Amino acid sequence: MEDPSLPTHLELPMQVHSITPDVTLLSDCAEVPGLGFLPVNTFVLHAQQPVVVDTGLSNLDKDFVGDLSTVIDPADVRWIWLTHPDRDHTGGLFQLLAAAPQARLVTTFIGAGIMSTQWEVPLDRVYFLNPGQSLDIGDRTLTAHRPPLFDNPATVGFQESKGGAFFSSDCFGGPMPTADLAQGADVRDAPDLESAMMLWAAIDSPWARLVDPVKFHATIDPIRRLDPSAILSSHLPPAQGLNDVLFDHVAAAPNGPEFVGPDQQALQALLASFEPA
Repeated sequence: MEDPSLPTHLELPMQVHSITPDVTLLSDCAEVPGLGFLPVNTFVLHAQQPVVVDTGLSNLDKDFVGDLSTVIDPADVRWIWLTHPDRDHTGGLFQLLAAAPQARLVTTFIGAGIMSTQWEVPLDRVYFLNPGQSLDIGDRTLTAHRPPLFDNPATVGFQESKGGAFFSSDCFGGPMPTADLAQGADVRDAPDLESAMMLWAAIDSPWARLVDPVKFHATIDPIRRLDPSAILSSHLPPAQGLNDVLFDHVAAAPNGPEFVGPDQQALQALLASFEPA
């Protein structure tokens, strides 16, 4: 997502958490002044054909493959599922493609098109998968779904058939008040989850306030019926056993608050605070 506020630089190491026997979280975060700390998650699905879901922030100091190497040998990765090609999801993408020569990049026609405006995408390594289609990765299948909330037309999440976890991309996100919470392993530790998710929906999917709530809810129901064993958002600590809570918060997005970002006067005040007395 291209955030309306200006993130400051954080030198925080990725945190590694085992979420389920088959899923490892590599959690980073970005500080957004006035809003808190936005989780930025990468997931490794330890399947017969291992999958990496998204590739982290694009800050120059990041070493995504080095961090990933603490969890899995990059050469063993067979699939890179890019939920969408925003800069907070593609930081280590081409580094990983080089380190994982057998890996295929899962995206959409639109996703590849967006990336091609900035990078030379190796089309022979791209695998197009649309919502409703499935990918066999040996011991399970990944079925693609468009999450109810998204900020990029290429967004595609998925549910994996063996454990039942749902990887939701930006949907179900929310900023946290501290970096430790943002990089945590359980969203139950977060205070005021509803406010965080409503704020994120207003920032990341402002179009939700303009849609017919009945039509919007019709996009939520098929995902709710999947009954995920875990909801793994790119921008929220992992959620297990909280399906009703998270789906209800997303369903409220059309009636949520409007977000208006800082204006130039606020930026000038922020810059002045950095100047020596």
